[in-house]
Amino acid sequence: MHFTRSSGVLVHPTSLPGPAGIGDIGPSAQKWIDQLTDMGCALWQVLPLGPTGYADSPYQSFSSFAGNPNLISVAALVDDGLLDQSDLDHTPEFPLDHVDYGTVIPWKRDLIDKAFERFDTDGEFESFRTRTATWLPDFSLFMTFKDLYGGNPWTQWPPMLRDRDPEQLEKAREGYSREITRHEFAQFLFFRQWGTLHDHARDKGVSIIGDIPIFAAADSADVWANRELFQLDEQGSPAFQAGVPPDYFSETGQLWGNPLYDWDAHRRNGFAWWTDRIRSTLELVDIVRIDHFRGFVNYWEVPGNATTAVDGQWVDGPGEEFFTRLSQALGDLPIIAEDLGELDPRVPKLLDHLGLPGMKILQFAFDTDRTNPFLPHNYPKHCVAYTGTHDNDTTKGWFASAPEDERSFALSYLGIDESDVTWDFIWAVWKSRAMLTLAPLQDLLDLGSEARMNLPGSTSGNWQWRTLPDALTDEIMNKMRALNKATKRRIGRRLWGRG
Repeated sequence: MHFTRSSGVLVHPTSLPGPAGIGDIGPSAQKWIDQLTDMGCALWQVLPLGPTGYADSPYQSFSSFAGNPNLISVAALVDDGLLDQSDLDHTPEFPLDHVDYGTVIPWKRDLIDKAFERFDTDGEFESFRTRTATWLPDFSLFMTFKDLYGGNPWTQWPPMLRDRDPEQLEKAREGYSREITRHEFAQFLFFRQWGTLHDHARDKGVSIIGDIPIFAAADSADVWANRELFQLDEQGSPAFQAGVPPDYFSETGQLWGNPLYDWDAHRRNGFAWWTDRIRSTLELVDIVRIDHFRGFVNYWEVPGNATTAVDGQWVDGPGEEFFTRLSQALGDLPIIAEDLGELDPRVPKLLDHLGLPGMKILQFAFDTDRTNPFLPHNYPKHCVAYTGTHDNDTTKGWFASAPEDERSFALSYLGIDESDVTWDFIWAVWKSRAMLTLAPLQDLLDLGSEARMNLPGSTSGNWQWRTLPDALTDEIMNKMRALNKATKRRIGRRLWGRG
C-alpha cells in the first residue's frame, strides 16, 4: 500500500469545540473538516468511534461495530425536526475545556430518547436495520440488558441470559422490544450523522483515519455474542487476558483485562468476524490504524486471574495467514500498523511483506544516538510520522519534563533553541521523507501537559480534553498552510493506492 505525500491532524470528535458538553459529529465537525482543508491538510485521524465503557476509554468499547451515541449532534437533531429548540432550554452549564461525562451522558441520552418518541419508523430506518443485521440485534439486546441490570458486566447477569439461552433471549426480544428499538434508533442516528460527515470530508478531499483496537473489551456485545471466538471460562470470564510484559516503564508490565482470541476457532470460520469488523470500519473511514499490530505475530498471554502481567508468556498469533484471508475477502487494504515498542523480529518482516506502513514518533527519537529509528533522517519513505499521539504527552509537555540529555540532543539535532520547540518538531516531521505526517491538535495549539489526552496505565482524568471554540486562530491555520506548501504536502482526492 502506497500513500500520496500528505499531512493531517489527530483529534477525536469528543475534543472538538461546541456548547453541548462534548465534541460531536454534527456542524462543529463539518467546520473542523473545512478548517483542515483551509490548512492544506488531507487527513483527519480519530480514535475508535464505538460506545465507551470503563473509564470512558474509546479502547474499551461495548461493541467493535456500533457507534458512540455520545457523539450524536443534538443541533442536527433539531435541524431534522426530531428535537425542538425548547428541548435544549435546560442544557447544563458544561465546561468548555473538558468533557464532564457524568453530566453529558444522561443529558444526551434523555434527548435521544425524546427524539425517539417523535420518530416514526420509516424505510431508511428499516434499511439500516437490514444492513446491520450481523451485529445490531445482539448489540441492542446487550445494551438493553446492561440497562436492566444496572450496567453490570454480562458475566454477572442471570445465567440463562449470560449464557444466551435461546428461549430466554426470544422472550426478552418480545418483552423489551421498545427498549431494544431505542438502542437501534440511537445507532441509526449515529450512522446517519456520520455518513453525512464522511460525505462532507470526501467532498473536501479529506480522508479519515480510523482506529481498531486489536482486542475486544471483555464486557462487550462482541464477546457475549461470540463466546466461541474467545478464550473464556464457563462463566464467560477471560481464561487468559491480554497485556504486555515487564519493561523499562513498568516492573510488573501492563494488564489490560481483554480476553484473548481463540485463533483456531477464527481459522475454522475463515476469520469471518474479523473480516466483518474490518469491512464495517472501512465503511466509516478511509484508512485504518490497527492498534498493537504486533499481536498478530505474537502476544503476551497472562492467566485470567492474574493481578500483574509478570507471569505470562509469548504466544504466536495468526500472522500472514490472517492478512491473506482478509485480502482475499476485502481486497487491498489501506492499513497503518501501530508497531511501537519492543517488537518480535517477525513484525517488521510481516509489514514489509504486506507493504504496510508503520509509525514513527519524534518524541521517541532523542534517548540514544543518531541511529535511533525515530529520528527523521532515518525514516523510510513508506511510514506515518507523528510528533506524538494520544498516548504521549503534548510536545510542549514532553520537552518540559524530558531528561536534560534528551532535551539537549533535540535542540542540537534540530538546530533550534527553546523559543518554539513544538512548531520546530512539527516542521521536522513535515520535512521528513515520511509520506504521511500527523500532529495532535494540541501541538498545533502549542499546549502543555494540561491538554494531554491519555496517560497509559492510569484510569482517571483521561479522554476528557477539549479545544476551546476560538483556539484555532487564523495565524495558526496560516502557519500550517505555509508548512504544507513548503514541504509539498497538499490535499488530494486519492491518498492511497496499490503499490
